[in-house]
Amino acid sequence: MRVLQLPLPYCYAFEAPTFPDDRGFFSAPFHAPTFIDNVGYQLSIRQTNLSPTRRGAVRGVHFADVPPGQAKYVYAAHGRLLDVLVDLRVGSPTFSQYVAIELSLESGTAVFLPEGIGHLVIGFTDDAALSYLCSEAYNPPAEHGINPLDPALGLPFHDWCDNYDLGDPDALILSPKDKSAPTLAAAQESRLLPRYDECVAFYNGLRRTSSESSAR
Repeated sequence: MRVLQLPLPYCYAFEAPTFPDDRGFFSAPFHAPTFIDNVGYQLSIRQTNLSPTRRGAVRGVHFADVPPGQAKYVYAAHGRLLDVLVDLRVGSPTFSQYVAIELSLESGTAVFLPEGIGHLVIGFTDDAALSYLCSEAYNPPAEHGINPLDPALGLPFHDWCDNYDLGDPDALILSPKDKSAPTLAAAQESRLLPRYDECVAFYNGLRRTSSESSAR
């Protein structure tokens, strides 16, 4: 498995090999020893999600309070999607920046988003589905969003629509909740966003706990 450290601190992509034969192919998108060797702690899985997402549908930008936050390990279970990570951690050297990675069933690529990173998904095919391994169960009071169309995020929806033949950007499908989500500036002013130093302290705590568990 090839592992890439992404430009946003503490974010990773994992590229699992695929093994095809006459029946189809086999792949292991998540491998705990490889994850621990690179991230530094074990991913505690409290919930799994499956999210079919039609072509041109947008989900996000979503994030959760830290602590405990909700780390996500995601990969395409079917079809093709664009997975977008947005750094919402105030004080991060890459605050408000994003990384976009195309995911597909055939690619074997998975993405790890630690606590404090915002998440957005765009469906490229009508049969697209994203699989999530989540570190915490869904907790509605702790879940928040940023309007994905906020110019401060700089998300290039026009370019993505052109490059992936999604048609008119104004025709992208967003939920009413995501359309009415606050801007980045409004969320920061209301102190809704996670702090980078608190997130890093949280990650370090996970490393200490994982190390202590391994030593027993």
